[in-house]
Amino acid sequence: MQLSLPNHSDGRFEVVETSGHPIVIVGANGAGKSRFTSQLISSLGDKAFSLSALHGLYVRDDDAVSQSSIGRLCKVSDGFTVRGGSQPNELDLLLSRLMHDEMLNLLNYKLSKSEDEKVSLRRTRLDQVVELWQEIFPGNKILVESGSFLFSRSNTDDRYSALRLSDGERAVIYYIAGVLYAPRGAVIFINSPEIFLHPTIMQSLWSRIELLRPDCTFVYTTHDLEFTSSRANATVVWVRDYDPKAVTWDYAILDGTSLTDDVYQAIIGARKPVLFIEGDGIHSIDSKLYPLVFREFTVKSLGSCNKVIEATRAFNDLSAFHHMDSYGIVDRDRRDEHEVEYLRGKRVMVPEVAEIENILMLEDVIKTVAASRGYNPDRVFAKVSSAVISQFSQALKQQALLHTRHKVKRTVEYRVDGRFTNISMLEEHIAKLSDEIAPRKIYDQYCREFRHYVETGDYAAILKVYNQKSMLPASNVASLCGLKNKDEYVQAIIDLLARSGKEAQTISNAVKRCFGLL
Repeated sequence: MQLSLPNHSDGRFEVVETSGHPIVIVGANGAGKSRFTSQLISSLGDKAFSLSALHGLYVRDDDAVSQSSIGRLCKVSDGFTVRGGSQPNELDLLLSRLMHDEMLNLLNYKLSKSEDEKVSLRRTRLDQVVELWQEIFPGNKILVESGSFLFSRSNTDDRYSALRLSDGERAVIYYIAGVLYAPRGAVIFINSPEIFLHPTIMQSLWSRIELLRPDCTFVYTTHDLEFTSSRANATVVWVRDYDPKAVTWDYAILDGTSLTDDVYQAIIGARKPVLFIEGDGIHSIDSKLYPLVFREFTVKSLGSCNKVIEATRAFNDLSAFHHMDSYGIVDRDRRDEHEVEYLRGKRVMVPEVAEIENILMLEDVIKTVAASRGYNPDRVFAKVSSAVISQFSQALKQQALLHTRHKVKRTVEYRVDGRFTNISMLEEHIAKLSDEIAPRKIYDQYCREFRHYVETGDYAAILKVYNQKSMLPASNVASLCGLKNKDEYVQAIIDLLARSGKEAQTISNAVKRCFGLL
């Protein structure tokens, strides 16, 4: 089946081939995805069938319910009436419709049985609802007694009405029944398919529901990235913006198979350029610091440096359709100038310090925190820099060895990654590597450079090469600023940045200079 999508901002419109695959319409809040969906529904006329658990479970306005897909379906059913005195919502209508059809099926079976003993009881929609609902919620049962639905749990004899079900339990009944009543070959629109549903059942539920109606096309509208990622075989329409005057949209069709989950979710959720960073997104210093410094970016934590590098590359390879810039940030660690320049050429920013902790030890950052706490900034920095230089001096040979090991490893990886026609050539090549690479020579060179930094008191150069997470607490910077420990010092910096004043600007500028941005 083909669906014609609404007009692009430039007047174009696109046609997507569903071929039995669902469509996910996704975008950030306010991007216009709901209007996009409404336009698509209007263009399909009677082929569109809409479901929304939020409206289905709670809206009881007579006009709203009667105009909904479920309301129109139940309104036209011959002889169908809703039991009960209160104004029904869509779920009430579906439950009554299930019971109505079940009664008709039993009556038809009884009449047919009197004429033909071989007639069997036909499988109904109610059977399908009961089976799938009980599969999704093991240990729970749906009972039908005296023309009413009752529910129970396996560990109790208590029986109760649908009013005592959770929103999630009622939503699952609503979705299963609603989908089963959609007209044959319909395009079923599901608004916010994740609402009321726990993430642990969301993916399996919709996969099972889709199997109930292979004749239909499912179109989901959501801003939930976890749900979007769960529809592995879906065509994803990313709605970026809406022009209400022209009634046109800025949107793109994403090929999810060519994207990693990290890049895929960043593209969908972003309204600003994206900045990929290291760290876990919750506890890491990166995730606390960089969003406050690079406010013009959507900052996304990816964990390892390799993920940052790959995501930045993949995102920029797709710039032709998402029209946004993407950058990455990785620690310098022990990378040499050639490695750093290569990464920067790929839009991966590398600071002029070894790691994120060293950014917190920049001169202007230390002085700003000290002054904000009422301490003499020059005196505090002098003591901190003296302590760091002393630490580095004691660890000089160890640091030189670590840098040497990194350089040798990278050189070997590069040199061995060649073409050899036989094993003898590879053996000969490896045998010569030690003399060619000359690790002792590299080590001695690093020792000379590092001694020069110590002798000249080059604090900035030491921050550039010194990988040692204990440097911050051992420098005594926290207590010199009147703080108890490293965590309080880090929090003090974050608090200053969050206030957006003069001190925040000073710290932010210091960090940006560290990346060569000022």
